[in-house]
Amino acid sequence: MKISEVAIRACFRPAQGLSEQALRGSAFRGFDFLVITLRTDTGLAASMFGFAGRSARGAAHQAADVLRPFFLGRDPLERERHWHEWRVADRWWAHLPGHAYGPFDICCALLGAQDAGQPLYRYLGAARSTLPVYASSMVHERAEDYAAEALAVRAAGLVGYKLHTPGRDFEQDLRAHAMVREAVGDDPGFKLMSDPVGAFDPEQALRFGRALERLDYHWLEEPLADEHAHALRELTRALDIPVVGAEVLGNRPYSAADYVAQRAVDRLRADVSWSGGVTGTVKTAHLAEAFGMNCELHTTIFAPLELANLHLAAALRNSEFFEILWPREDFEFGLAGVLPIQQGIATVPEGPGLGMELDWDEIDRCTVAEL
Repeated sequence: MKISEVAIRACFRPAQGLSEQALRGSAFRGFDFLVITLRTDTGLAASMFGFAGRSARGAAHQAADVLRPFFLGRDPLERERHWHEWRVADRWWAHLPGHAYGPFDICCALLGAQDAGQPLYRYLGAARSTLPVYASSMVHERAEDYAAEALAVRAAGLVGYKLHTPGRDFEQDLRAHAMVREAVGDDPGFKLMSDPVGAFDPEQALRFGRALERLDYHWLEEPLADEHAHALRELTRALDIPVVGAEVLGNRPYSAADYVAQRAVDRLRADVSWSGGVTGTVKTAHLAEAFGMNCELHTTIFAPLELANLHLAAALRNSEFFEILWPREDFEFGLAGVLPIQQGIATVPEGPGLGMELDWDEIDRCTVAEL
């Protein structure tokens, strides 16, 4: 089996309900993304969304100029070989962003699963078929909005809620976390988490972590910039609440190895979009597992990538939850159907490959260029 065609679409979908401040002042106006399709000489095809930052056109041209010629003519079943050869090629002259490789690797894994007639998670080696689901907030201006949203998430049957706070006012951020705890009470079946997205300096992070310990939060995620390894290690040693991080480190799993060995964080983050596809994420998760550490899979934003993430999470034992963004209706596009979540439990589809079709009508509406 050889890859005979690589089709690349640049897509943009205007924001529906999200405000410009939903991503902490990034002037968010909509979703830029790619759709990558690999076709083989045996008649199989697999497609996947790709993260594109703020420029789908730019990301599409990089993919067409560099990754398309790299994959053409290759056997999709040789993902491990491609992984190592791409590292060499990227180091010498490509230097693409870390998320560029992910959708190509996922498509190769899906082609293998389709060829075997298996859902992706069983093709990888199934560990389970369901995972509990928690919701992650967007950034809200008012502390009260987080409390109301946490109650809505719990009412929807999910098992937890994570706050992304503005990061401009330390006391206001703490107030939001306290209000959420007060709103949901001490329900042990509903976990609360916090992700300041690197908003603090080390002293603030320690104070914040201590406050979250008193509020019985389940974990503190990315309190400092992920590359601040020394300060993260000292924070992790000082706090009882688990510190989670390293989601934006490139070149997985190698960049994460020292974080694990030095226990710079208590739990790693990875995902099929930002961590080098299925191959990079599996390597990262197994690295963590060898040290008795969880690898919590990070939301991939786009529903088709989320579904690939779910398959991968079901092939691992050391990831506690499946994460989705909230409000869900703002992100539930790209699949011919909705993510398979009922009563707070995500169930992996059993069809070959991804197990669900992409929504090609929506993709057509969003397409701004085809390369």
